[in-house]
Amino acid sequence: MTGTLVLAGTPIGSFEDAPPRLAAELAAADVVAAEDTRRLRRLTQALGVQPAGRVVSYFEGNESARTPELVEALLGGARVLLVTDAGMPSVSDPGYRLVAAAVEKDIKVTAVPGPSAVLTALALSGLPVDRFCFEGFLPRKAGERLSRLREVAGERRTLVYFEAPHRLDDTLAAMAEAFGPERRAAVCRELTKTYEEIKRGPVGELAAWAAEGVRGEITVVVEGAPERDGEELGAEELVRRVLVREEAGERRKEAIAAVAVEAGLPKRRVFDAVVAAKSAQKPV
Repeated sequence: MTGTLVLAGTPIGSFEDAPPRLAAELAAADVVAAEDTRRLRRLTQALGVQPAGRVVSYFEGNESARTPELVEALLGGARVLLVTDAGMPSVSDPGYRLVAAAVEKDIKVTAVPGPSAVLTALALSGLPVDRFCFEGFLPRKAGERLSRLREVAGERRTLVYFEAPHRLDDTLAAMAEAFGPERRAAVCRELTKTYEEIKRGPVGELAAWAAEGVRGEITVVVEGAPERDGEELGAEELVRRVLVREEAGERRKEAIAAVAVEAGLPKRRVFDAVVAAKSAQKPV
């Protein structure tokens, strides 16, 4: 019989938040694959448990190479426990490749639910939680980051991001540009840790606050785009607004994205209006 792959959620701050099953799984696993074996050691010491199985590293740098080895162990009947530094494996952390490979081989995959920075930040943000989407980490390059934000500027659902503290001010400034400075947001820092802090306010104000420097693990929650009556703007007006922005120096793609946000419309509708206007100008 094949073995079982267990994805185990680990504390995002206090070790006291570890799920009760975690200690039992750590003790019983044939193989424990950890993002950082030193961090795993601190966790096991805090839980008072000693892994009986083999401990191996499984992080971004060796994920591709080590996945076949772990799959082989699973095919041989091993119980493989996968843990990351904090939170649930494969959610902006190593794990996706192993899960996909296990599923392809019809290997059982289960989980030990645990703390989640995404859901914790969402619940504490004070923003709507009925519909949301997780966007992970934004690109590091400024142009790519702004482009990605403009793609979701019209998204109605609450948005959740992870960000490094040294890039937070640039990210919030880019959000202010893409979403507008008055869009509400919450910066959740050091969740469940001693210096936990939730900073709420318009994204423009948060960008100014972050410029002074912020430390710790960061999760950013941003409210979705406000409801607007975009139907009041016809195709002709949409095209006019795009042309005005182009004449001011914006690239067409950026102009279309900005107009879509202004009008509260899907970007595709503005794009179609521009294409239709260009086609109408061609001689028959």
